[in-house]
Formats: sequence, C-alpha cells, structure tokens
Amino acid sequence: MIGKTSSMAKQDELVFLPLGGVGEIGMNLALYGYGPSAHRQWIMVDCGVTFPGPDLPGVDLVLPDIRFLAKERKNLKAIFITHAHEDHYGALADLWPGLNVPVYASGFTAGLLEAKRSYEKSTMVEIPITPFTAGTVVNVGPFSVEGVAVNHSIPEPMSLMIRTPLGNVIHTGDWKIDHEPSLGPLTDEARFRQLGDEGVLALMCDSTNALRDGVSPSEKDVSESLRKIIENAEGRVAITTFSSNVGRIRTVAEAAEAAGREVLLLGSSLKRVVNVSRDLGLLDGIKPFIAEEEYGYIPRENVVVILTGSQGEPRAALAKLSRDEMRNVALAAGDTVVFSSRAIPGNEKAIQDIKNGLVEQGVHIITDSEALVHVSGHPRRNELQKMYELTRPTVVVPVHGEATHLTAHKELAEQSGISTVPRVRNGDVLRLAPGTVEVIDEAPHGRIFKDGTLIGDFDEMGIGDRKKLSYVGHVALNVVIDARFDIIGEPDMVAIGLPVYDDEGDEFEDTLYDAALSAFESIPRARRKDLDLLQESMRRAVRSTANQIWGKKPLVTVFVTKV
Repeated sequence: MIGKTSSMAKQDELVFLPLGGVGEIGMNLALYGYGPSAHRQWIMVDCGVTFPGPDLPGVDLVLPDIRFLAKERKNLKAIFITHAHEDHYGALADLWPGLNVPVYASGFTAGLLEAKRSYEKSTMVEIPITPFTAGTVVNVGPFSVEGVAVNHSIPEPMSLMIRTPLGNVIHTGDWKIDHEPSLGPLTDEARFRQLGDEGVLALMCDSTNALRDGVSPSEKDVSESLRKIIENAEGRVAITTFSSNVGRIRTVAEAAEAAGREVLLLGSSLKRVVNVSRDLGLLDGIKPFIAEEEYGYIPRENVVVILTGSQGEPRAALAKLSRDEMRNVALAAGDTVVFSSRAIPGNEKAIQDIKNGLVEQGVHIITDSEALVHVSGHPRRNELQKMYELTRPTVVVPVHGEATHLTAHKELAEQSGISTVPRVRNGDVLRLAPGTVEVIDEAPHGRIFKDGTLIGDFDEMGIGDRKKLSYVGHVALNVVIDARFDIIGEPDMVAIGLPVYDDEGDEFEDTLYDAALSAFESIPRARRKDLDLLQESMRRAVRSTANQIWGKKPLVTVFVTKV
C-alpha cells in the first residue's frame, strides 16, 4: 500500500482493510491497522475460505490473496479467530506458515484445527493456539482485544471489542439474538450495552440477513419441529445439516432418543466435530452413536441418521445415498430425508440432483419450505437495529455479505439514525480516525486457489487452460523428422474430449491428422529446419480444421523431434 504524502502520513491513523468477505459471502479476512501510513501495526480477524463452483474445475478451496501482508508481515502482531466456520478459519492452516504470528481462538476452534491436522496427517502444520474466549482481554501492540459472547450456529463464537488510542471498534463476526438456543452462549446484550456506554467509534457488522425483516426464529422452534418429524415418521429419518452445527446435532440426538430411535453419524467432517464436542463436554448426556455395521440390523422405525451433504457435495454421505453407493447403509421407499440447512448460493443444482435421486427411490423430502427445520445463524433487520441500540456506534460498516446485502444494511443503518455508513469493499483501506471517515487507499487483494496440495494464483495453477480443456478438449501430435526434414514413420495423434465423428460420419481425428500433414508438406524443405515454424503451422492447421467442422478450437500441442 502506498501511503499519503501529506502531513497525515506522519500521523497515527486507525484503519480497516478487508481482504475478503466484503462484497461476497465467505473468505472472511479483515485487517485493523494503527499508526502512521508508512509504519502501521496490524491485527488480523479471521482467515476463511470459500468453495469453488463449476467455473473453477479441479480447485478444492478458494483463499484470500494475502500478498499485501508479505510486505507487512513484520508488522502483523496477531490473528484472532471469531469462530470455527470454514469461511472464517478454513484458510488458516494454509496461510499461517507464511505469517507465523500468534493465533488467538476458542478451545472448540483449536480442537477442530487439531482434528483436521490429524485427519490430513503430514500435509498440515501444527499451529500453536493461544486460548481466547468471551471475557478474555489480550493486549497486542496498540490494540486491546476483548472477546464478547454471541450466539451463532456453532459453539463458542464471539465478537471482538478492539480498543485503540483513537477509538473503539466492535467487530461482530457472525451472530444473532436467540434467547432459547439449543446450545449456548447467549448473545451478551448486557456487555454490548456496557461497551456502548464506554464508547464505540465503529461497528463492523454482519450483513448476511440484512434483506430479511423481523427477528430470526429460535433454535428451540427448530428443535420442536424436528422432534415432531422424527416422532411421526414411519420409516427411517435422515437429517443433513452443517457438520459444525453442534446444537442441531444435539437437538436431533435428543429427539431421536425421546422417540426410541438409535442415531448413526455419516461423514468424516461430522464425526470430527462430534469427537471434539464430546471432549469439550458439549454433548454430555448424549448416548453413544451406533456403528455403520449395526444399521442393517435395526428396524427402520428405530433409526435416525445425521449425515453430511446438505450442500450437494458429490462425495458426501447424502450424495452417495442418493446414488445407492454405500456398502452398509441405504434408504428405501417411505423413508424421510430432512434438509436442516439452507442452500448456499451456487449449490442449488447439485442439491436438486441429490433430491431427484432420493425421490426416485421413493424417499420423502422435507426442506425449510415445508417445515421449520432450519434457522439462520445471522441477524435479521430488527436484530441489527437492536445491536445499534446497544452499542450506539458513530460509524457502521456493513461487512460479511454480497453487494445486495451490504447495500440493504447501509440503508437500514442510515434509516436508524447512523449518519456515517461508508461503502467498503475488499481491498479498500478505510480510515476510521482521525478526521473524516473515508476510503484513503487500495491494497492488493484477490483470490488464490488450493488444488490438491499446491496453492497459487489463477495462472500459476493452470486454471485458465483447464477451463478451456473442459470446453474444447485437447489434441496432441508428435512428429519425428530425419536429417532431410522428412517425416519418419507415422506421426502420433491423440485427441481427448473431442467428438469421435464429424457431420459426415468420418472420424474426426483422421481429418485433423490429414490437416496437420498437409500443413507440414506445404512448407518448403529449406524452411523445415525451423522447427518452431513446423510446430506452429501444424498447430494452426489442426485448430482451423477443427473450427471449420466443429465450430470450436481445441487446445493443440505439437512436438517435432529431429533425429
């Protein structure tokens, strides 16, 4: 980042810089900086991922680009994780080794990190975690950071009160107000009011549900609805939810036990979360779950399955059940599958494919459009206004949302009497103090991609060529020539992902082969010593011929070897 050249460059400033999660759902990473523009000290809040769609073939995870921190690494003092959802902590394992600074997180977050490391074995480094919970205060550089309890759809979430010499900032993280959750904590309204009394310069606030009026339903209502579904079902009941929603898992287990049913868990991520939750006492009183091998011996009306796959993941347990691909577990006509979740934008088709597979088996589907089987962990408009009332900020900065969410949140804050609601997107450097609250600079930002065990940008990971391959295929041609620059033997051609026949029934590969030979023969012998010319001429001939016949130009690789 290039600082201002005015006198402000030598003056201490408090700035906010999101590198992910503002203008999008997921990949949350926020930086807070304090000091003069050329010598700021920083803390990071969250380090999340987002998940690739079909436009990124082969990519496993999408991570925030932190090249800005490559220059600022010596000035980064600490990382604070608000909670253990993948979009808030999922990039930590891959990005922390390049930062190597203290990490503050809850016991549940630390437990999930360690469970993930054990599962992935040698591919993940051990990250030392300093325990940090609601009520804890940590002093790092010019920052004093306090955890504040909030309710969300995962254990031990928290907001952060960030105190600085130029003013206090509340970073809400993900939160809602639920007075009867299945698993605590409650959002600490009394503490937020006390922080408001102390003075809050800026509220950086979750915008996910800023388009939705009213108050989010309580988890207690979902618990009652799921209990009735389990009690009234005639066959097996399978419930898919986010694996991190321990409160929902507890609710289902309690309802199953009350109905005289045994519970089976399916999905490695779900089992890891449950193991960590048992170690921390979050599932005390819940009896052990059955093994897969026992499933077939228990009457259908006595089984509940909790499983992964609510977002249509093709390798998750629910997808395998929809394709009848599991060895010990299957569903049958008359069984019920409950989607106790919401569809993350972009996953709708994959989820629908699973539903279709289940319906073909005669399985009854229940979603949140038919019954109250899921509630969001994010605040609706009345809850947002309650947070304004509690904290009384001078500035509200909408974060955690796409453009429509952020704009709706901005309008709500302004209607609620907040006079300063700046427009901020990823990469914007927002000066909070002193002086006018405004975007003063832009930092490098973007996305990088994890593919297998490697991480790189779009070009480094070959994603552009991979996308082209998925549309137009690839042709490889190998030609060997002698000292007189004539072809020796038969050139080898392999076409992958192209049609087998053209519109006249001729083999497509043979037509492309002939085009390549014609291009070779059209070059005078004296010019064939230029091997690059030979390669490019044959490559162009193959692409041009394919385009004439097919209307598409495949990727073409030509090898010419002189012996």
